[in-house]
This record gives sequence, structure tokens and C-alpha cells, in this order.
Amino acid sequence: MWISRQMTERTATTPGPRAWNITDTEHWGGIDAAIRESGLDSPVLALDLAALEHNTRDLTRRAGGVPLRLATKSLRVRSVIDDVLRRPGFSSALAYDLAEAHWLATQSDVSEVLVGYPSTRRQAITEFVHDETAVHRVTVLVDSVAHLDLIDAAVPPARRPTIRTAIDVDASYRLARGRIHLGVRRSPIHSRVEAVELARAIVRRPGYALVGAMSYEAQIAGVADALPGRRFTNLGVGLMQRRSMAELRRRRGRIIAALGEVADLEFVNAGGTGSLEQTSTDPSVTDIAAGSGLFGGHLFDGYSRFRPAPALGFGLDVTRRPAAGIITCAGGGWIASGPPGPDRLPKPVWPDGLAYVHTEAAGEVQTPLRGTAADSLAIGDRVWFRHTKSGEICERATAVALIERDGSGRARVRDVVPTYRGEGKCFL
Repeated sequence: MWISRQMTERTATTPGPRAWNITDTEHWGGIDAAIRESGLDSPVLALDLAALEHNTRDLTRRAGGVPLRLATKSLRVRSVIDDVLRRPGFSSALAYDLAEAHWLATQSDVSEVLVGYPSTRRQAITEFVHDETAVHRVTVLVDSVAHLDLIDAAVPPARRPTIRTAIDVDASYRLARGRIHLGVRRSPIHSRVEAVELARAIVRRPGYALVGAMSYEAQIAGVADALPGRRFTNLGVGLMQRRSMAELRRRRGRIIAALGEVADLEFVNAGGTGSLEQTSTDPSVTDIAAGSGLFGGHLFDGYSRFRPAPALGFGLDVTRRPAAGIITCAGGGWIASGPPGPDRLPKPVWPDGLAYVHTEAAGEVQTPLRGTAADSLAIGDRVWFRHTKSGEICERATAVALIERDGSGRARVRDVVPTYRGEGKCFL
């Protein structure tokens, strides 16, 4: 058997929309004025809807006709998730937690949700399997028989409906007989033999239906290849990514073909925002995960393949002027996950000309900044930052202000919508 879903016709990547060429004064200055006019206090998150629209169109263009599966962890604002999923090019959702997937499938009426990580929380499993709508719409992810054992221990097959199940296939690049591992440490299922062995265990087991597979090529999607001043590093990264993708296309194709002999797969998910062009060339893939490019965190500033508009930013108030050339903002220590380093810090972007005081950087309760703009800022003025990543910043706030612009480009707050946190949800 082979993939039951008809493969969407793929098109060559066409020239993209015009570059995001709004000046910082128009963009951040407009957002700052709109937030001030609205009277919203800091810290405040602001989402520019024109930039979101730009990024949405660019993601679908880069996917070359392959449907996109929206990575919800990269947004964490349910109203925005609902809006994006109604747009052409987006077919389904990729959740980061089972309880989140359950919530989206029932409260937001998302018709298909793949959980992107194995689930081990027994209460979430129990609540999920007792909800008929959720079981029909949500697919759980496994990479081990132990995951099946845990689910059965929580709720035995005789006491629950059949669970839609997908296999997580390791997409990392291994060299020197596995001694060199390039990519994230996710699934142990790397070879065709390992994938088929797990697939057979799933289809033999009561209470499970194998319907899909996924793989995330983090070494391609999540690694910058155009960092300023690092020419030789960039060349090395580019070479690694090309070779890794060529190896993965061959290996993933063989694995999916073999899985198709075991079960009638409905989908094969792969990729990420940073690898859309490459992943879309793999004929074994039926949909590509994407989400972080919608909000456009500054992590993507070092990518050669695309440059999203800075759709989401956060503003902090100036609360002190401790010395000439230095101002201090309240809060700001919203550090991104991943290997610790300067690239995980939020990036001050407005007013231009501000940088961290390196002895403090971004602090839990205060963030001092120095630079040419510092002496022009008064107590109560606002500084705008971009987060390194996208959805993570929404764990720090209960609401996001939606910014729209009229025909003349003047910005205003159209609405204020809750984040996951604002709806009382904390999944991870």
C-alpha cells in the first residue's frame, strides 16, 4: 500500500512578494504610536497584521504547492491560529503537546492535529481518549513500543477507541558510522529496518491505527547559513545542508515506501520554516511544518533563503536613567530556548542605536541599554524588542495587540486578543 492521500500538485517556487521594505520609523514608530494611543501598559506584545500577511504569503510561496501544517508552538495565540488555518495553503496543525492538541481539536474546531512529540502525561492521555471528537481529529506520535505501553497502562485498549498514530523518523545527518550526529536528538528510528519494525508492532497491537509519519530536519531548517562576518562557517553550513538533504531524501523515500507496505499512510509530515524550499522537493512528503516564519523572530536574520518581516515585537517602558547614555527598562529577560549565547537574547530594535550593557544583558526585572538613542528617551518612553524565536514570547504575556494600518499607513490597535496564557493554558 502507498500514501492514500493524493499528493498535491507541486509547482516550481515562483518569485516571491515584494520585499518587506517598510522603514523602521514607519514600522516600529507606527506600532509605538498606536500602542500609546490605545493606552496599553507595558510589557506589551504587538502583532503587525500587514507583516503577518506578508509572511503568510511568503511561506506558501516557498512551499511550492505542498500543503503547510501550522506549527502551533510558534504562535500560541488561538485566534491567530484559527485565522491562519483558514487561509489557502494551510491544511492542518502540528501541536507541541497532547493537551494542547485536544484543546485545539475541540475548542477551535481544528479538523486535523498531529502531536509533534510523544505524550507521557497520563491525565492528558485519559482525558483525550475519552473525548470522541478529539480521538477522531488528533494523531499521537510515537518512536518506541514503550510509548504504546504507557498509553495502554493509562487506558487499556478495551476501554477506549482506536488511537490514530504516527511514527517519528529521525531526520538527522549521521557520518562516520554514526559517530558524528548533525541534528537534534529526537527519535531513535533512523533506518528503514527500525521504522518497519515499529510499524509492524503498531498494526499488530489492539487499539492503534498507523496513519502517518513525520521527520524534522533541524540541521537544515534550524541552522542559519548567512551569519554576518562568518563566511567560511556559512559555506560549511551550506555544504552540510545540501548533502544532508540529499541523504535524507533517499533514506526517507525508502522508509516511507516500506511503511506503505505495512499500513495505508494518510500523511508524511516533514521540514520546518527554514527548509521549505528543500523539503518541498521530497516526493515522499505530503505536508510541511511551518509556523515560526509567521511572527518572524530575529533568529531568521541569518538565513540566506528568506527573511521574514518582523511581525511580532514587545515593548518595555523606560523606568530609569542611571547615567548619561544609559537607560533602564522594566523586565526584558525573555531568553529563548536553545544553546545559551547572545543570539538567544531579545534584540532591541526601536529606537535605533541601543545595545545591551554586557555586564547585565537582559534581566529578569530590569534591562539596561546604552547607545546613541539613550539620552533622547524619557522616563515612561517605550523601547521595542524582537524575540529570538516566535511563539515562546507569548508565554510571557496574556494578550497581544493586533495592529492594522489604514490606506495612508497610519497604525492603530484593531483588537487585543489572548495568548494561550491569557486563556489560562500552560502546556509546557
